[in-house]
Amino acid sequence: MIVYYDSLKGCNDEIFIAATEQGLCFVSNDYDEMVEWLGKAGMTELTQSTQYMKDYTKEFEQYFSGVTTDFSDVKLDLRGTDFQQSVWAELLKVQYGEKCCYSDIAEALGKPSAVRAVANAIGKNPILIVVPCHRVIGKNGKLTGFRSGLTLKKELLTLENIL
Repeated sequence: MIVYYDSLKGCNDEIFIAATEQGLCFVSNDYDEMVEWLGKAGMTELTQSTQYMKDYTKEFEQYFSGVTTDFSDVKLDLRGTDFQQSVWAELLKVQYGEKCCYSDIAEALGKPSAVRAVANAIGKNPILIVVPCHRVIGKNGKLTGFRSGLTLKKELLTLENIL
């Protein structure tokens, strides 16, 4: 399976985006992490293509410039376990400018004692920003883990006027 990718500037960082013919499959600020994740997913044919990725790039540029606040028109190729998929589906319900905590997601899933499992699934979210795991903070209001670093998380939350 061919995976196309490109990069763009966003929140003072280089953001790498990757997509299959089914849709966007990975977003990160770390090229090596993208290659590693795609390899583990069995997607080893990686091709840089500004042309193929132009519609995705435009969506991200509009988000970073404040023109758009959602990615509802972006097709996703979101791969994970059933539980991860359920967690990510809940994340997609957290709107621009809103925040929640891990226990909110666990409760929404009807599994209030599964906070650690929810946090683990959130940490494995392959499509940062679009599946807005950056909007999840600790119950105490503190910024917590984000696989692309707390600096980027803080910048995304600031962009969305959450901080």
